[in-house]
Amino acid sequence: MADNVIARKPGGGDAYWVMGGLYEIKAAGGETGGGVSVVEMTVPAGMGPPPHTHPGSEMIYVLEGTVRMHIDDQVVEGGAGSFFYIPERTWERFEPLTDARLLVIYSPGGIDRFFAEVGELAPTREAPPSEHPLPSLKAVTEVGLRYGLEMRLPD
Repeated sequence: MADNVIARKPGGGDAYWVMGGLYEIKAAGGETGGGVSVVEMTVPAGMGPPPHTHPGSEMIYVLEGTVRMHIDDQVVEGGAGSFFYIPERTWERFEPLTDARLLVIYSPGGIDRFFAEVGELAPTREAPPSEHPLPSLKAVTEVGLRYGLEMRLPD
C-alpha cells in the first residue's frame, strides 16, 4: 500500500518525450507502493509504439481524439470516452488516427521508469515537434526487456 496520498494538478509530476509523444507521469510506481503507474499521454496522429506486451495489465481511457487499438488479432477503434482493458502478456499497440490524449493505467506499477529511461525530460508540456529525432527502436526494445516488455520491430 502507498504511504502517501498523491494529488497532482495539471502540469504536476515528471513529463517525458517518448517516441514522438508527451508522457506525463500522474502517479509513479514508486509512489504507489508498486501498485500502479498512471500516465497521461499526448500522442500525435500516426505515432505510437510498435506491437508489444506488458508484464501486467494495461487500461487505456481515451480523453481526446481517436485511436485504433490492435489487441492480439482484434482491431478496435475508439474515440473520447472509449475504454480498453488489456490483460498481461497480450500483444497490442495503439495507433492514433488523430492527435490523441490518453489516460493509461499500468498494474503493477513501474513502467514509468522505462519511459524515463527511453525518453527525455520534456522542456514543455506538449508533444515534441515533428522534426525531433525518434529513439532507435532496437535500443528501446533492449531497454524494454529489463522492464519485462517484449516488442516486435517492423521488418
